[in-house]
Amino acid sequence: MEYVYASLLLHSAGKEVTEENLKKVLEAAGIQVDENRIKMLVAALKEINIEEVIKQATAAPVVAAAAPAAPAAAGAPAEEKKEEEKEEEEEKEVSEEEIAEGISALFG
Repeated sequence: MEYVYASLLLHSAGKEVTEENLKKVLEAAGIQVDENRIKMLVAALKEINIEEVIKQATAAPVVAAAAPAAPAAAGAPAEEKKEEEKEEEEEKEVSEEEIAEGISALFG
């Protein structure tokens, strides 16, 4: 993830995202550099308009966390509680998937 952060930092600073520049940023942050990862990232980002990806990411609606369930009425069956918890977990999974899709957009 730090490699992506470094590329975004370079972009934000108006610098070209090159292997050399990425290496400098990562080393300055005290991160041990993996040359292969840098090469793969630079190659992946050559065909991507970072500014456009950032605009799309910020324009995407934010998925709000599920509201906490109301306290169950006395004598409510345990099955209903389990079913509600299961639905909440499914909602959380969807939002995590959507986040992952947004991040994967950085790599084409």
